[in-house]
Amino acid sequence: MIDLTGKTILVTGGSRGIGAATVRQLVAQGGSVVVHFGSNLTAAQALAHEFGEPSIHLCQADLTSESETERLWDNAVAWHGRIDVLVNNAGIYEKSPLNLDLDRWLGDWQRTLRINLLAAAQLCRRAVTHFRESGGGVLINVSSRSGKRGDNIDHLHYGASKAGMLALNRTIARDCAKDNILAYGIAPGFVLTDMVSPVIEEKGLAAMAAMYPTGRVATPEEVASLITFFASGAAPQATGNTIDLSGAAEVT
Repeated sequence: MIDLTGKTILVTGGSRGIGAATVRQLVAQGGSVVVHFGSNLTAAQALAHEFGEPSIHLCQADLTSESETERLWDNAVAWHGRIDVLVNNAGIYEKSPLNLDLDRWLGDWQRTLRINLLAAAQLCRRAVTHFRESGGGVLINVSSRSGKRGDNIDHLHYGASKAGMLALNRTIARDCAKDNILAYGIAPGFVLTDMVSPVIEEKGLAAMAAMYPTGRVATPEEVASLITFFASGAAPQATGNTIDLSGAAEVT
């Protein structure tokens, strides 16, 4: 049985989708969760209302801002004086066709890399230092199947950002295991969240499900279950690994 009693966990992008499902499971197992959200205060407050203040602490931050990302970490640590687990879940999936003008195309790259990769790296930087001082901790980086196999041409920046996250995770795992710091990557395919709603509308859910040998698209709760397991520290020898959640689809 997973028991997260006494652990404080920071989940970025925690108000909706995979993040909200993760928060619910972490709290159900006894964890205290700092829920980061960007702009959807209503969703964050609704989630907090489910469990009450002792279990959930809300922290708003715009991850496109370096200073707000730093403030997020400081505010998260200030709640209970420590963080035991960092879950980098926040991310965006936005189109950027090659026929855009160069400034717009580069701007799209900068925004996606900033939110999906640089903010995660910035929080990992703070977490590694914090964990070294406190005797260890757990990092969980939610990447994507696209980080291993690439994406379509309109999402070059997304695939690149998610591949970078996997390399970030492996590097931390290799170098920091001696400090009792565990780092896990998770690479889902499409998940039934608001972020992929435009893809569902474009392709149709049946066509998306047909991409996977299991015949369906993953749910946020499936991803959350794996995050919760890793957060428990129950599999230390799995550090550095990336777990695919793509229904047995080919990833090479």
